Amino acid sequence: MLKLIIKFLIFVALSCVLLACAELKEAGGSIGSTAKNVTTDIGHGSRDTVKAIGRGVKRVTKSVVEEPAQPQ
Repeated sequence: MLKLIIKFLIFVALSCVLLACAELKEAGGSIGSTAKNVTTDIGHGSRDTVKAIGRGVKRVTKSVVEEPAQPQ
């Protein structure tokens, strides 16, 4: 009878460990997806910022080149 109880307790313990692993795997997947989304958003924001700066520099350069020199 004692062996049966021990086997049952071992089964319950292993089941709990297995369920905990499944929860950790799910949490890890959620964290991984969130990290990917954040990284993608940061990359897109950086790209858009660089493009905007490039357009501004191009516009300023063009206006400086097109304006005739002012006599002093």
